[in-house]
Amino acid sequence: MAAKGEIAPKVQRIARAKVNLALHVVGRRADGYHLLDSLVAFADFGDVVTVEPAPSLSLSITGPMAAGLSAGPDNLVLKAAQMLGSPLGAAITLEKRLPIASGIGGGSADAAATMQALGALWGCALPDAGQVLALGADVPVCLAGQSCRMAGIGDQISPLTLPPAHLVLVNPGVGLSTAAVFGALLRRDNPPLPPAAPMPDAAALAAYLGHCRNDLEAPALSVVPEIGAVLAALQGQTGCLLARMSGSGATCFGLFASASAAEGAASALRAQSGAWWVQATTMA
Repeated sequence: MAAKGEIAPKVQRIARAKVNLALHVVGRRADGYHLLDSLVAFADFGDVVTVEPAPSLSLSITGPMAAGLSAGPDNLVLKAAQMLGSPLGAAITLEKRLPIASGIGGGSADAAATMQALGALWGCALPDAGQVLALGADVPVCLAGQSCRMAGIGDQISPLTLPPAHLVLVNPGVGLSTAAVFGALLRRDNPPLPPAAPMPDAAALAAYLGHCRNDLEAPALSVVPEIGAVLAALQGQTGCLLARMSGSGATCFGLFASASAAEGAASALRAQSGAWWVQATTMA
């Protein structure tokens, strides 16, 4: 943060991918919001948000996943900036490295990283979880930015420590609407996550996750069958302890115990399908 009366220089934050290791849909409120019970982790990879002083607020978007993404007032980055309520301006650059609408919280992570970067630039306080929930159900957990159990409509966050592990994220390159996935969900009153057992390593985490689900995986498969090919390809990789879809899809993850196994799997998957987005990363 800059000294009082000074404007900080350029500030940069990583909008890390959010991964739902498990996601149970346990109910639905009268207002239509679904109640979730989810084990959430973050990848050590994501979009990059850079902010620097400017006379007014502006947004430019770069990066390999920038195509088709609007930099207009409907973008969550600008909505997040405006929520801070500062009279100061900033030039915001979003380097888009995560697939759009892919179940790993890209837009929500961008909003959270924007708030963190602007908070440092402007020296202002950040809104609380209840306020940022208006931007989207994943924004509070992305603002917290640590592994946790997330419940309710995304507003109940209980931090927890997960063992070291590695991930391979794979997206088939097919867009998937969250509304379409929830629309295809047959049951909305599923059991919650089972009680957590000790998880000293990636194998123990995988064993626990084997008793969990992503209740949105089946409905997502009915909308985008290509997800099935991604899951099968991940499951077939040497060292893959578990393969599952994240969030409402279509990105899936494979869980690995070592970086070398994850990198090897990622290389094999890129060779298998050049149309897929594949990223090996550490689970942060």
